Amino acid sequence: MNLVEIAQLAATAAEEKKAQNVTILDIRGLSVFADYFVICHGNSQTQVQAIVSGIKEKVLESDIILKGIEGYQDARWVLIDLGDVVVHVFHKDEREFYDLERLWGDAQYVRVQ
Repeated sequence: MNLVEIAQLAATAAEEKKAQNVTILDIRGLSVFADYFVICHGNSQTQVQAIVSGIKEKVLESDIILKGIEGYQDARWVLIDLGDVVVHVFHKDEREFYDLERLWGDAQYVRVQ
């Protein structure tokens, strides 16, 4: 599975848990720590945790290496490290505050399958 397919798998898993505004950014050439960001949000702590759990389940089913998950307990901004694909699952308020899409404004958008 290539990196775009991994990002799309994570994005689809997020959508299955009703994540809002699921976005994939191609940050190749803009970042040294990742090639793709998947960004989405939930409207409650419980939903954020459900989205993260759904992504984790799909990733492990597909034999993709899950390097780590940070922020799950607080469920305000959860990072899922899939190597060159990093998934950001925000609580709605934090997503609006940090606005990663604006911060990485030079990135190209990739279509979510």
